[in-house]
Amino acid sequence: MSSKTQATATKEEAKPALVPNLRFPRFSDPWAYEPLSKVLKEHKLKNTKGRDVFSVSMEYGIVNQIELLGRSYAAADTAHYTIGRRYDVVYTKSPLKAFPFGVVKQCKFDGEVALSPLYGVFTPPNPHLGLLIEAYFESPNRSKDFLSPLCQKGAKNTLQITNTTFLSGRLPLPTQPAEQQKIAECLSSVDELIGAQARKLDALKTHKKGLMQQLFPHEGETQPRLRFPEFQNAGEWEEEKLDDLLHFQDGFAFKSTDFVKAQEDATQVIRITDINNKNTNEDKVYIPTAFLEANKLAKYSVDDGDLLLSLTGAAGFNFFFWNGGPATINQRTAKVTTKKKSGHALLGLLEPLIHEKINERGEGQNNNLSKEFLSTIVLGVPGPAEQQRIATCLSSLDALITAETQKLESLKTHKKGLMQQLFPSPEEIEA
Repeated sequence: MSSKTQATATKEEAKPALVPNLRFPRFSDPWAYEPLSKVLKEHKLKNTKGRDVFSVSMEYGIVNQIELLGRSYAAADTAHYTIGRRYDVVYTKSPLKAFPFGVVKQCKFDGEVALSPLYGVFTPPNPHLGLLIEAYFESPNRSKDFLSPLCQKGAKNTLQITNTTFLSGRLPLPTQPAEQQKIAECLSSVDELIGAQARKLDALKTHKKGLMQQLFPHEGETQPRLRFPEFQNAGEWEEEKLDDLLHFQDGFAFKSTDFVKAQEDATQVIRITDINNKNTNEDKVYIPTAFLEANKLAKYSVDDGDLLLSLTGAAGFNFFFWNGGPATINQRTAKVTTKKKSGHALLGLLEPLIHEKINERGEGQNNNLSKEFLSTIVLGVPGPAEQQRIATCLSSLDALITAETQKLESLKTHKKGLMQQLFPSPEEIEA
């Protein structure tokens, strides 16, 4: 053996095998790190029989376009659309906020459907490997690491990537079909738990929506159709102007150049995006507490339990009961306080009513709310005792919805952690 051949062999022997941190018993073969073209084949079958058009959603997967979007956005002639079959893997090439390079999903329906000709549609050698590929791309970081080197951004933020280029990207995958099946079955069981929890949460939200339709008067009526027994003979609800019930404090026009990172002597600035996302977004901004004190901005302060409202919204105006500790409000947001003694109970009662009313109308190109418009809203309001009773009922239901939401998020976090163990780490792949 030549010295060059011997050195190469020694190098190959020293290279560690590609394996995940968590593995099912009986499997020891190293994983492969090869192009997707080794396991996915593009079939290019066309929709010549007028099948239903499906779209891809990050949350719901591949579903009927009308059920997902409320209408069809397909061309009049869909004969050039691609057929999607059960277990096919689909790459959308459509940017989303968390997935700027598109989404990858597996078809999980029976039969055949029509898919946009812009999508890449590929057939895996077995359903288990297709599910593993979908699970890999559920992580925004993994998806970005795989796709960003392959994609180019075109005009209007469009993605320029061919199906051949997509298949050229390399992915760590198990080589044994039995191990592929074992991992897929494990992930499927977690997905079933997540799906069941999501359906339970949706049922609770639907129940609350139906209950509110009964607990509040319908348009043109002066009392609700469903009342608690102790208020059956309490009479009709009285109409009051919103301006007489609530006070709306506009936010301060902070300059973005004044914002700082999170630190002990800084206070969070609540923006429209924070209200819309119920403060779950990661891109929070802060202002030095000394700035607030020096400029006497105490009236813009917010504390837990305060009701906040977005005054600009392309898709509707959102309310949010704040629970993030001391903060301050930015422009085009408002803090809503009550002028009545019933206090928080009144806010809890009026929030869904106002939400429905204000989303009936906005003003201007950006869909804005004004104090003048808010002051014109008239609502039916019960007496303080009935306010408290309804607010307590809705609060208990909200607490249950919050608890079930947390359970759903815990299951998603569990799956995320499981995926980090069931797939080789990025460091191992780099090595």
